[in-house]
Amino acid sequence: MEEQSEQSTEVPPEPQITTDCDGTVDVLWLKTKVQAAVVFLGVEQSNISIRIVDDATMSQLHHEYSGVDGTTDVLTFDHGSGEQAIDVDIAVCFDVASHAAQTRGHSVDRELLLYVIHGILHCTGFDDHNESAHQKIHAEEDRVLQAIGVGATWSSNR
Repeated sequence: MEEQSEQSTEVPPEPQITTDCDGTVDVLWLKTKVQAAVVFLGVEQSNISIRIVDDATMSQLHHEYSGVDGTTDVLTFDHGSGEQAIDVDIAVCFDVASHAAQTRGHSVDRELLLYVIHGILHCTGFDDHNESAHQKIHAEEDRVLQAIGVGATWSSNR
């Protein structure tokens, strides 16, 4: 008798999302899309905490943890993730996302989701330290975003 491999249908827990900014964010939509992305990536276990912050807080975090002055879009604090398990704290900047979304012609929520997916992909082995790796991670972001019904975001206005 041939054994069939069963793919897990267990849905990972919802990510924890906190907002430390004045902007309006559709947290339920963001949670749903992040959860769908984790399922699409085949990560069976996840512990994802997302903190949405303003420029001032992101600048402080960027300086404290990266030694770089000024704000940035996303900071990823991986606690030992791999291909099958993600354990991460992700900080995303509402102000940076707001500016980028306006420039690119889509919603702030969609831009924030892009940043979160970027952080998750770092936890699964992607990086963006050279041009080739940069292109690969952004192509994967778009692949994931298309698969979960959002559509290509990184490449849509480049």
